[in-house]
Amino acid sequence: MVQIVTVFGGTGFLGRRIVRHLHDKGLSVRIASRRPNPSSGDDPRFRSIAADIHDRPSIASAIAGAFGVVNAVSLYVARGKETFHAVHVAAAERLADEARKAGVERLVLISGIGADAQSPSPYIRARGQGEQAVRAVFADAGVIRPAVMFGLDDAFLNTLIKLLRRLPVYPMFGRGQTRLQPADVEDVAEAVARVVQRSETGPQTVECGGPRVYSYEELLRTIARAASVKPILMPVPFGVWHALAWLAKVLPAAPVTRNQVELMQVDTVASPSLPGFADLGISPRPMEAALQSMLKP
Repeated sequence: MVQIVTVFGGTGFLGRRIVRHLHDKGLSVRIASRRPNPSSGDDPRFRSIAADIHDRPSIASAIAGAFGVVNAVSLYVARGKETFHAVHVAAAERLADEARKAGVERLVLISGIGADAQSPSPYIRARGQGEQAVRAVFADAGVIRPAVMFGLDDAFLNTLIKLLRRLPVYPMFGRGQTRLQPADVEDVAEAVARVVQRSETGPQTVECGGPRVYSYEELLRTIARAASVKPILMPVPFGVWHALAWLAKVLPAAPVTRNQVELMQVDTVASPSLPGFADLGISPRPMEAALQSMLKP
């Protein structure tokens, strides 16, 4: 009998890849979203269903009979009732509780490197509190903490490439010393699929960082070199960025948010004391390879 895995957030940047990697491993995948896509193809192991992570009955319906559940729902800009706490804590706990009651064997929560329940940042704090809330109701839940992710259709490298090409003087966050360890989104998706299929029981936290750690300045220079541009990198104090984010929040499409500034003040590097890609048998791909593909004419 084919095992069923329900993926919440399966239409997002990472979620789409998780769905494909699970599907490629022979699992039957349900893509749970508020606006399901009825044309999921002819494969009976792959279908979209309507579900709302804020609604218990729809969660219960989406996970009925499932072997595994993946929570890949993410929120980066809070609006109205869609707050970081509502999505990353309350909804994550609700889904975990329903999964436990339904007898789900594998639950995987997508969090992020640096998640900290005591952080002054609402986003980072919600991620940490979400992990705690999930483990409180589903003790054996797996937690995947990716570093910043890149991919051909990402909002990370593509945005930096565009800005570095357009701006002769590029304003850096602080002095550019924040450390990042970018990870290929495909590698993270494969890590999720392997954690879902692992034979061991018990809680597991995996931090997914790429093969190289960059300072923010090194990252920008690497991208600029690949794009054949030579911008002047200008340090801008974080206090100025916070002021800009506060002013920009009244705009319909803010060029910089408080959340982005707070994230750039924290190193996002995988901990050597926690399992990572290597423990799952994955050799992470370098960012430079993705850059070459993105920059092809």
